[in-house]
Amino acid sequence: MRAEARIDLDALRHNVAAVRDRVGSAQVMAVVKADAYGHGMVQCARAARQAGAAWLGTALPTEALELRRTGDTGRVLSWLWVPGDPFAEAIAADVDISVSGLWALAEVEEAARATGRTARVHLKADTGLGRNGCQPHDWEALVEAALKAQADGLVQVVGLWSHFACADEPGHPSIALQLAAFRDAVAVAEQRGVTPEVRHMANSPATLTLPESHFDLVRSGLATYGVSPVPDLHSSAELGLRPVMTLVASVASVKRVPEGHGVSYGHTWHADRDTALALVPLGYADGVPRHASSAGPVLVGGARRTLVGRVAMDQFVVDLGDDESVAPGDEVVLFGPGDGGEPTAEDWAQAAGTIAYEIVTRIGSRVPRVYLGAR
Repeated sequence: MRAEARIDLDALRHNVAAVRDRVGSAQVMAVVKADAYGHGMVQCARAARQAGAAWLGTALPTEALELRRTGDTGRVLSWLWVPGDPFAEAIAADVDISVSGLWALAEVEEAARATGRTARVHLKADTGLGRNGCQPHDWEALVEAALKAQADGLVQVVGLWSHFACADEPGHPSIALQLAAFRDAVAVAEQRGVTPEVRHMANSPATLTLPESHFDLVRSGLATYGVSPVPDLHSSAELGLRPVMTLVASVASVKRVPEGHGVSYGHTWHADRDTALALVPLGYADGVPRHASSAGPVLVGGARRTLVGRVAMDQFVVDLGDDESVAPGDEVVLFGPGDGGEPTAEDWAQAAGTIAYEIVTRIGSRVPRVYLGAR
């Protein structure tokens, strides 16, 4: 074992159940985009379904189609489309399609005609995030066009939705403004005859901190994987979540070096005494952030230590000091739940000046996933 990411599917099922307990009658969508935030889409989707996730969410249509090819038959929403994407294949596979503008609606209509099937669409309103979604001044026209397509039997408008910009900052003034804008968009659509199955706006931080945003469906992304989306306010444990991924590696070598010896490219770190160094065979090609050079924490030999020198493409170095107990083949834990004193993904995020979302998602394909608790 050079390295592996251990994926605790029991923890994932626990997290989905914990989210369900928080949201009352609202349904739960487990977001499995980006290979389930680096955890493995197919296996995590299956576990989320077992825990009661009524929906799955993907960014790319290819992700949604992969879920269908691997046996998922429940509701799946895909939301990041570009012209020429496989609309017809998605409609044939009963994938729900997000529509933010007239060009997308036109492609959906054309694909629906080609397949002879009615497309399920969710109209997305831009309530202030400024990415995808229809601006308020274009919303009425999009709704009217969608209702005409529905009357023609080409689409069924099953969802109205939006996305927060700052839900991870409770009390941010944009939150109330976006909620009001979404309610206005829903009112416009419903007054014109849309009868959605689901209205949804809450991402993980809103799901956990903003009950008024739950509507009919919440989209649980990072929370599904047990990492706190509001780390400045609450830890995973305080939110009742259990981190799913534990990243480990084996020590590749141990050697002693004299005082003053430089380590890794650029010699940005020199030993301030005679010391022992352990080589860990993971690097930025595996997703270890280079920005965590001389800062990233690990657990090795029963102690928390900090890597030294620059993270290289395939490896990094840990200063062991006078510890002579560590040997090649010993386990190094980069991050995990923290129950055994190991660092967490949030610790790595702080070390690299980023967010825990990026830490887990960036773990590369060279690191095999090992699934625990599979059913």
